[in-house]
Amino acid sequence: MKATVADIIEVMGAIAPTRLAEAWDNVGLQVGQKDWPVKKIWIALDPSPDVVSAACQKNIDLLITHHPLIFKPLRSIDFNSATGNSIRLAAQNQLALFAAHTNFDSAAGGLNDTLAQRIGLANLKTLDKSGDSGIYKLVVCVPLKYEQEFLHAFVDNHTAEIRRYSDDAFKTRGRRILKPDSSDGLRDGNANDIFRSTQITFESVIHGGDLDGVIDKLMDIHPDMAVSYDIYPLQATNKEWGLGRIGELAKSQDLRSFALDIKKTLGLASVKVAGDLSLTITRAAVCTGSGSSLMKVFLASGAQAFISGDLHYHDAKEVQTAKRGLIDIGHFASEHLIIEVLAQRLSRLLTDKDFNVTVAAYRLEKDPFVSL
Repeated sequence: MKATVADIIEVMGAIAPTRLAEAWDNVGLQVGQKDWPVKKIWIALDPSPDVVSAACQKNIDLLITHHPLIFKPLRSIDFNSATGNSIRLAAQNQLALFAAHTNFDSAAGGLNDTLAQRIGLANLKTLDKSGDSGIYKLVVCVPLKYEQEFLHAFVDNHTAEIRRYSDDAFKTRGRRILKPDSSDGLRDGNANDIFRSTQITFESVIHGGDLDGVIDKLMDIHPDMAVSYDIYPLQATNKEWGLGRIGELAKSQDLRSFALDIKKTLGLASVKVAGDLSLTITRAAVCTGSGSSLMKVFLASGAQAFISGDLHYHDAKEVQTAKRGLIDIGHFASEHLIIEVLAQRLSRLLTDKDFNVTVAAYRLEKDPFVSL
């Protein structure tokens, strides 16, 4: 069966739901059209010009990367810049670019789970238990007689956009009683009248990064001039997803031995270690990519060691004071291991759906840092 970019995006949504992305992140389709056909997919870490160029030369239809090509709105597209060059190459060769970033970090079976399991941690739990899911519930009421009009404007004509915002939506019926002080915002009736009307309540789960856009759309198409709605922040309670992981070692090790085992297991040229090398490690925490933002969470956990990348001097000093250990394996090494895993997983899911698509991991990327 033939597949389109939209079909692949739907399957990727099961692997790394968009709602799990951090509010500052930009995940999903970066360049291209959802109706483009897809026969060949590459998986890579970065949408750098050399990777995009190689994909174009091999007639790849969709390049899925962990890091997004576009983090913030662009003021201009300079073809001499790395981002502009990648956009130019992709557009000229009808190569779609798609990113699964912090949503794939947090997802069950994603980067953090993969790293933790690769280095031998068991009984995994989410490290970051702050409860800040970055997800909100929007509740809005619509008069019953405008239900179909609202549905047509907000849902039927905007299916693609709504799927981006919403993981789930449903409606309930109820009675609304109110006495307005003025006619401002009333579509029907007069001021000081007591209104009793049947209302339809719509509820939808929305990612924080999309909240402003959804509200703007709501204000444009709601039948009332004065729109009342509620927004509730949702607390993260699912232990199977979230940033970072914490787990137990099969047997206790000192920090030095643990760090050397990780170096060997991941095939690294070197690792950086901070803390007492004789420190006994029974539990460890991981965070793929840059882990400094979870330092306080790690120190408040029961883990003795923290494995991540891009850790700082002051992180090391803080860990020494707390009599804990840090193992910095580098940003690239902590994330690149997912490329093969994602390629295999996506290929299986597409095969199960009878899509005629090949998926391959791009293996030529290298860590920009080298050890001398």
